[in-house]
Amino acid sequence: MLEVKPDIDFKRELSRMSGSQLNQCMQCGNCSAVCSLAPAERPFPRKEMVWAGWGLKEKLIGNVDVWLCHQCGDCSSYCPRDVKPADVIAAVRQQSYMHYARPRFLGKLVNKPAWLPVAILIPVLVIISILSVAGTFKIPEGPVDYSAFFPHAWLNSTFSAITLIFYLLASWGIGSFWNDMKRQTPPSGDKKGSRRPAFQVLGEILSHSNFSGCGSQRPRQVAHMLVFFGFGLLILVTIYAIWATITHNYPLKFSNPFKIAGNVASLMIFTGLGIMIFQRLFNRSIFGKSGYSDWLLLTSIALLTLSGTLVELARFGNWSSAYHLYFFHLVAVWFVIMYLPFTKLGHVLYRTTALVYARSIGRK
Repeated sequence: MLEVKPDIDFKRELSRMSGSQLNQCMQCGNCSAVCSLAPAERPFPRKEMVWAGWGLKEKLIGNVDVWLCHQCGDCSSYCPRDVKPADVIAAVRQQSYMHYARPRFLGKLVNKPAWLPVAILIPVLVIISILSVAGTFKIPEGPVDYSAFFPHAWLNSTFSAITLIFYLLASWGIGSFWNDMKRQTPPSGDKKGSRRPAFQVLGEILSHSNFSGCGSQRPRQVAHMLVFFGFGLLILVTIYAIWATITHNYPLKFSNPFKIAGNVASLMIFTGLGIMIFQRLFNRSIFGKSGYSDWLLLTSIALLTLSGTLVELARFGNWSSAYHLYFFHLVAVWFVIMYLPFTKLGHVLYRTTALVYARSIGRK
């Protein structure tokens, strides 16, 4: 006999986050039939909709198929009862960030609106403390020199150490996520997985091949690629900038190839974010319901990119507000990079982990 243990609070939270009336699902199977990414055996999201309707949290949290979905919206477009399966699956993923956050308060910190002031206050206080210990918590005189305000040795060492701590905590949660996937979807003896799942997944990510199979979201694919590759390019530029500070070749000239690459990356991100924001405001059929986590992600990336651009202009223009902008930029960097594993941007880690596991057991 199978014992069913509904979690009504979990069901209500999924309904609230997704805007879906879960009880209206009549299990027609259209959602699984139209999904181009669902495996032929035990396809999604029909079974996930059954579990969501029953509030079966233990079936949904740690379910690998939740992460194989790329929320293209095809299933929601063809749902005859407008139950929004894509938004329900997205809500499950959002619940997963909080469930696997280690320590748990970090999940609430960046996923609950009431905690946003605290989430912002933490990097503000930490940065002020570092500047105070370094003895540079004052506006330097003369031409704009950010290293005189926040010495690069302090900046690189402290931010690198804090980032390492946050991602070690994140790896703890991802380890639990991996174990849950093994428990819920164990390897099958009659299925042969990929020998090099990580390389296969890397190719899928770089090519965005899974996006191309979805018919309802061409604008989403373009926007995602612009932000993804723009963000990746900015990370490479940042790594080079750190190396330049170590070799005393910083600040970079405006004509430096890496400086140009950084500006191109910013333009890519602005364009991608513009498409995302426009579509979320005026074409909800593509992006589905936009909640707090969606807008927090878009806003934080936009502020990070915008403040970085203004910081660059302030240095070349010798603006009086340069150091205030730089402080704001450092807070934005913290918010996006340090909190990444615990916000919606954490799908970079969780989806990649789930795709590697799925390929390793032959679930495709």
